[in-house]
Parts: sequence; structure tokens; C-alpha cells
Amino acid sequence: MASPQLSQNKLLRVGIIQGDRILEEHHLLRDDVTIGHDAKNTIVLPPSEDLPAKFALFENRNNQYQLVFDDTMHGRVHLGSSDVDLERIRKQGLAQERGTDYVLPLQESARGKVDLGNDITLFFQFITPPPESEKVKLPADVQGGFWKTMDRVFFTILAVSLLFHFAWGAFIFASAPPPEPEVALDQLDDRFVAAMIPQKQPEPEKAAEAPQAAAEETPDKKEDKKPTSEDKGDSKPKDAAEHKAEVVKKVQGKGLLKILGSSGSGTRGAFADVLGGSTGGGEIAEALAGAGGVGVATSDVLGANGPKGGGSGKVASIGDLGTTGGGKVDLGAKKEVAVEGRVKDAAPEVESADVDRDALARYVKARLKAIQNCYEKELKRNPSLKGKVVVRFSIKPSGRPGDIDIEENTLGNEAVGSCIRTVIRSWVFPFKPDDEVPVAYPFVFSPAG
Repeated sequence: MASPQLSQNKLLRVGIIQGDRILEEHHLLRDDVTIGHDAKNTIVLPPSEDLPAKFALFENRNNQYQLVFDDTMHGRVHLGSSDVDLERIRKQGLAQERGTDYVLPLQESARGKVDLGNDITLFFQFITPPPESEKVKLPADVQGGFWKTMDRVFFTILAVSLLFHFAWGAFIFASAPPPEPEVALDQLDDRFVAAMIPQKQPEPEKAAEAPQAAAEETPDKKEDKKPTSEDKGDSKPKDAAEHKAEVVKKVQGKGLLKILGSSGSGTRGAFADVLGGSTGGGEIAEALAGAGGVGVATSDVLGANGPKGGGSGKVASIGDLGTTGGGKVDLGAKKEVAVEGRVKDAAPEVESADVDRDALARYVKARLKAIQNCYEKELKRNPSLKGKVVVRFSIKPSGRPGDIDIEENTLGNEAVGSCIRTVIRSWVFPFKPDDEVPVAYPFVFSPAG
């Protein structure tokens, strides 16, 4: 038969005793009580074969606590007016069976103990919480107000400073800036004038290009000049030989012909000087007079003149030299060689029972990928890098690591050890020891290939 529910102001008091020493005590209102070696339990115990990692010893269901135990647990519970062993409760059916566990509802008067092994005993009982003490109020004449509690000297200095700054700001805002006097151009410095008014660059003098014949011509001669038969257009057509001679005479003193061979009495051109006087200006004009264009050498022309040189050959055209077909060259895409390493962690050395070695190993193994990244970063530079690194650190009561040092490093690479220290410094362990716990953790590195 189920007992009545607990009153809302009753607290469950749970204490852990080892020998004659009280280890810890909890006062709970509606929270469940779990025991085991897992760090998330309400009561953390040393590892034991009889207890799992987490076991709910007290459960709060519908505002009523109930004791949960199994066949391996021993203890006594005060029910009503007598104490009853847990074994007797199981045999007489006073507790409800739930799989391999037994559930016993507890009344407000219930109390008892449960043996947890390793000379550790858990005691429990229900207590009434102590009344909250009322806050002591001082008399009205003793209580200080805002003005009494304020430092009057400081407040006076602050008020004067604010008043001074406000008045000075208002004065600056109200006062208009003085007008700037206008400066004439003759009062400015030369460099400012040059910057404001750019000087006009002098124009280059134009060389007078007037033909000598036009300069010598006077206005009188221009008036006496009469149109010739060529201007009137009624002259007779000249024969081809006479017309060709006139054209040669006109272009003989122009451009390239003037350089190659100049005409005139006793004058020799540059071409005549180069050839040692073998050719005169007239001969060059006659030689160039019949030039009608530029000829293009073909295979027929070259073949007609015969092969040049000491051997025989054949003239090939552009078509004979053409190639057929095509191809494609695949240069491939740029790929980065994947480098992978293995990291093995051995059992850590823990110098205190406050930190479970297996739980610490599971915590580190879940974050082993970050340690592997430190090794693979240097493995890319040295593919034969392998060895062992032993890291020594301490776990503080807050769960943070402290005093991280590299105790052994057979890799011969300081960068890996420095990276591992940085990774471990960011961890928060699920342990809260009373004092700092020294730990030595080994890592073995080797290339995956």
C-alpha cells in the first residue's frame, strides 16, 4: 500500500560515511540521487564491480521519494516502528519489483542506511528545513540615506567640474569665429600664386618653312607672271618618252633618291661614297626608273636558277610543310598529397583516487583527433616522423589543467609538443578533486602508410 506523499517542506538528507569520517552530505528537495564512479552522479564513488557507472538510488516520483536497490545491496530501513533488512524486504514483497531492481516508497519518518562496499555507508533521513532568519533592520534614525552615504567632498568637486565644462562648452558654441581677412594676389607668397594660377608654358618657335623661290619672288614678278600653256590646258599632249624624262627629273632630288645619289655639277651622293664612286647619281636614277614593283620569289623561279650551294635539294612550299591532325594535352588538376598519421594513447599515470583513470582515458580518447592534427601537421614536412610524447600535467579542483610540461619527446620535433600543450590547455575535465592531481599521459605517433 502506497504511503502518503511527502510534504513540500521536507528535505531528504543523504550522508556518505567511510569509517568514522563523514565524506559528504546533501540536502535535497525533489532531485534524484544517483551514485557511481561517473563524474555526473550526485555522489561519486570509487570504481566497484558491484555498482554500475550510474545508479539512481533515490527517485522522486509524484512528490514522493522511493528507495531503489537490487540483490547485491545490503542495509536496513526504519519502517514505522521497526528496522527491516533489505533482504527481508525483498523476501516479504514489501517492495515493488521492477526488472532486477526493487522499489520501496518512503514515508516522512523513514530513515536507514545502505552499504556501498569499500567500507562506505550511505545514511538517509527526512528533515524539516530550518526557518529562514529575518534580515536585521536598523532603526530609522541610524539608517543612512542617499545623502548621508555619499562622499560630500567628491560630490562637490564633481558638481563644480560639470558646471565648469558645461559653461565653457556653451561659451564656445555661442561665440562666432572671427572673419578671415581677404588677401590680395600681390600679398600671396610666390609658391601659393604658382599653385593657384598655373603659368602658361612658352610655345616653341615655329621654324619658317618658306621655299627659297617664294622668298625671292617679289610682288612685281607675281604680277608679271603669265599663265603658260600648261595652266591653260590647251597644250598638245607630249609623247611618252618626254613625259617619263620629266617625271624622273622631278623625283630625282626627293626622298631616298636624294640620299642615294644627288644630282648637280660635281656633287656625289652617299651611295656613290659607299660604292667607291662606281655609280653616279644619274646611273641610279636610270636604274630605278624602270622599277615597277616588288617581285615574289616562287619555287619555279628558284628551280629555274638551279640549286644553290654544293648539294642538291628541293624547294618546299608552305602547303608541303603543313601538318595534319591535332591532339589535347591534359595537364591534370593540382592535388595535395594526403598525409595521415596514427596516434595511440597508453594508460595514464594518475597519482590520486579522486580521478578515475578509465574515465580520464575515455575523455582524452574522445579528443584524440586534435592531438593527431598536431602530429600530421609536422608529418607533411617530415614523412618519417614517429616516436613517443609523454605529457605531464595536473588537474585542478576546478577541472582545468595546470602545469603542462613535455616529460618525454622521442620525435625530435618541438612543434608537436608545443601544439599538444595548447590543445590540453583548452580542456575542462569532468573531475573536481580536492587538491591538484598529477597526471602523466603518453602518446605514440606513427605514419599511417
